[in-house]
Amino acid sequence: MDIKNMSKEMEEELVTNILPFWINKMTDETNGGFYGRITGGEVLMPEAEKGAILNARILWTFSSAYRLLKKEEYLAVATRAKRYLIDHFYDEVQGGIYWSLDYKGQPLDTKKQIYALGFAIYGLSEYHRATGDEEALAYAVRIFESIEAHSFDPVKNGYCEALTREWGEIADMRLSDKDENERKTMNTHLHILEPYTNLFRVWKDKRLEAQLRNLIILFIEKILNIKTGHLDLFFDDDWVSKYRIVSYGHDIEASWLIHEAALVLGDKLLLEKVEPLVEYIAAAADEGLTPDGSMIYETFLDKAHTDADRHWWVQAENVVGHANLYQHFDDEVAMQKAFRCWEYIKEYLIDRKNGEWHWSVRADGSINTDDDKAGFWKCPYHNGRMCMEIIERFS
Repeated sequence: MDIKNMSKEMEEELVTNILPFWINKMTDETNGGFYGRITGGEVLMPEAEKGAILNARILWTFSSAYRLLKKEEYLAVATRAKRYLIDHFYDEVQGGIYWSLDYKGQPLDTKKQIYALGFAIYGLSEYHRATGDEEALAYAVRIFESIEAHSFDPVKNGYCEALTREWGEIADMRLSDKDENERKTMNTHLHILEPYTNLFRVWKDKRLEAQLRNLIILFIEKILNIKTGHLDLFFDDDWVSKYRIVSYGHDIEASWLIHEAALVLGDKLLLEKVEPLVEYIAAAADEGLTPDGSMIYETFLDKAHTDADRHWWVQAENVVGHANLYQHFDDEVAMQKAFRCWEYIKEYLIDRKNGEWHWSVRADGSINTDDDKAGFWKCPYHNGRMCMEIIERFS
C-alpha cells in the first residue's frame, strides 16, 4: 500500500459508497430535510426524531465534498441541509440551534447543547467556504456570538455544556446518557475548537482569533493530562477532573485537530509549543492500537474495565491522526499505522452490501447491528472526512 493508492481507494469509497447512501436512503422527500434514523438492521424509521448533529454533519460533509470534487449532486444535498438547518433548527426567537425536531420538522428538544451549536458553525462555515454563500456565513457568525454570549466563562475560562432554550441553567447537561453530568467537557471543547478553526479560515475576526488561541491553550494547559498524554474528559467549573477514563479515539482526533487549529491560526510561537504535544498525545492514543491495526474504544482506569469494540469513528480518526504525523513530522511508522487501519476498515467495517459503514466491530469480531447505521450520532462526517483529509493532503 502506498499513499497514492490509499487516496484513490478512499475517493472511490467516498463517491461510490458513503455519499450515495446518504443521498439515496436518508433524503426525506415527504417531510423535508433528512430522515432521523436507519437501524443497524437496515430498517428506515421515517418518524424518528431529527437531530441537529446529524443535519449539521450532513451539511459539513456534502459542503466539503462539493468544495473538493465539484459535483453538483453534492451541492444539492449541502444546500438542502443548509436550508433545513436555518429554517427549522435555528431558533429565530432566542438564537442558537435546537437539539432535535420531530419528524415533521417541529422543535422537540429545545435545549441549547453547545456541542450542537459548534457543529452548526462547522457545517455553515464549510458551506460558505465551498460556495461563497453569505447567508451561511451570517448564520455561522450569529451562532458564534450566541456561544460567546451565553456559554463562555470569562472568569474561570472555557465553555459550559448546555443551557435551556432561553439560555438559563439546565440540570442535565449531558451530551448523551454515556456521559458524566459535568459543566465542562473535553468533547464539547474539541468540537468548538474544530468549527472555530474552520470559521477563522473564512472570517478573520479578531475576537474569533483570540478565542481560538484561547481554546488551543485550554487544551494544552487544562484538558491534556501532562503526566499521561491522554485528554481528561469531564471537569467541574474549576477545571478539576474526577474521572479516570481514557478515550483513545478522542486522543488521536484531538492530536490532529489541535494541530490544524494552530496551523490555521499561523502563530509560530504557539505552533512551537503545540507540535511536541501533538506527537505526545498521538503516542498516548497508540496505547489503544491492537495487533490487527485497529484502535479500541476506551478504558475506565478506576474500574479496570476496557471497551475493546472497534467503533467506526475511532478507526477513521486513527487514520487521519497518523497520516497527519507522517505529513508534518515525516513519521514513516505513523503512516504504516494509518495503512494498517485502512486495511482493517476495508476488511471489517465497510458495508459493501447495504452501503456506509457498520457502527462497530465487537471485541469478539462480530458485527454490531444493534446500533444505528444512520441516526442521531451515526453520520457521514468521521468516515467522509477521513476520505477527504487523505485526498486533500496527498492527492
